[in-house]
Amino acid sequence: MNKPLRESCRCDGVTRRDFVRVGGLSALGLGLADLFRLRRAASANEPAPSTARSCILIWLDGGPSHLETLDLKPDSPSEVRGPFQPISTAVPGTQICELLPRTAQLLNRVAIIRSMTSPLGEHNFGAQYLLSGYKPSPVIDYPSFGSVVAQLHDERAILPNNIAVPTFRVGGGRLSGQGFLPEQTRPFSVGGDPAKPDFQVRDLDLYPAVTANRLDRRRSFLNAFDRFHRGTAESNEQSNEPADPAFEQAYRLVTSPEAKQAFDLASEPASMRQRYGMRTVGQSCLLARRLVERGVPFVTVNNPGWDTHQNAYTRLKEGYTGAKVPVGLIPSLDTAFSALIEDLEQRGLLDETLIVVMGEFGRTPKLNVSGGRDHWPRVFSVALAGGGVAGGQVVGSSDSVGEGPKDRPVTPSDLAYTIYTLLGIDPKHLLPTPDGRPIQVNRDGQLIRELVS
Repeated sequence: MNKPLRESCRCDGVTRRDFVRVGGLSALGLGLADLFRLRRAASANEPAPSTARSCILIWLDGGPSHLETLDLKPDSPSEVRGPFQPISTAVPGTQICELLPRTAQLLNRVAIIRSMTSPLGEHNFGAQYLLSGYKPSPVIDYPSFGSVVAQLHDERAILPNNIAVPTFRVGGGRLSGQGFLPEQTRPFSVGGDPAKPDFQVRDLDLYPAVTANRLDRRRSFLNAFDRFHRGTAESNEQSNEPADPAFEQAYRLVTSPEAKQAFDLASEPASMRQRYGMRTVGQSCLLARRLVERGVPFVTVNNPGWDTHQNAYTRLKEGYTGAKVPVGLIPSLDTAFSALIEDLEQRGLLDETLIVVMGEFGRTPKLNVSGGRDHWPRVFSVALAGGGVAGGQVVGSSDSVGEGPKDRPVTPSDLAYTIYTLLGIDPKHLLPTPDGRPIQVNRDGQLIRELVS
């Protein structure tokens, strides 16, 4: 009997089952409201006009090997070049891994950065740097991209502005996502696995004891109590402002047919679901498309398992020993990523949806004795598509063995600066900490000008 490898478990022992628990519906109301509380503290400054209205971040948790994906070294010694061969792409002179054939045919729509560099080779620290553009600090916890977007976005939408599929458990599971920003900017974790037949979103349905009428009564009570507390009942009778914006957001989410429909993957044609691949990463990308299609500005697709210290060949290509059809990490990503690009393009959404594919670092230039590679932040690769990105190019390069940048080194701060710019957010915009200290969205980065079309 073939046993699946533990591809969801990293070297720090974190598994995909260790979901972040986000609220819960109690018998008297909605614990989910805590997720949205204080959303109205968003900055009064409006983001600059942008090309990209939404972003889908495909997070390859654990650290994907650049040498087995986007930056192969076929002329290097065998202990460096690894087990896979490069193939030609739609961009003349640019090759990527043979396990990415669909992506290869779409590379004219994709930009690859091959000279990403960071000093941080530990999961939590590396992830925090990549997801925020700030190096970790003992003094302040910096927010991730999605939380900054949620803070600056209109809070009135039914769906949360920052959603993680299935969950936002990255970087060792110690990242909150929202950093110093209010709790309600934390990624809303879907919780369930979209690839499961019984997939459902945590806390989206009412508990049996909590009826819609009961919620309506509580809503009316909260508004009446708020008016009484302020002593302005008459002046507030015609007000459209809810007593508790967090509760109001949770109320709209739970009672809205539109919200339930957004998460209803079963309504997708079987052919579309097969197109994305029936692995978790594929169905998560399909769900991400449905969410941005309905106005969600930031979705993280969390794809764990890339911490390949051992058995890299099997885990990256086959998925499990004896697999007749490759279902490993790289083929599954290839199917999902390529389908997402094509689907968004066919729907006229690619130009306004930025796609970013990355992890917290790369892997060592030499294979270890266990048939894998260890952590290596000195150089690695990132892919971007859509959302104003100039595709069909490679930015920077690594040296002959993929050990360090050869030219055009790009830092996570630079990448963050560019992502925010593409999303129409001024990197110099100031966000207030709870004690009133102003912090720039991005402090040390520079625009990667080659990427901005």
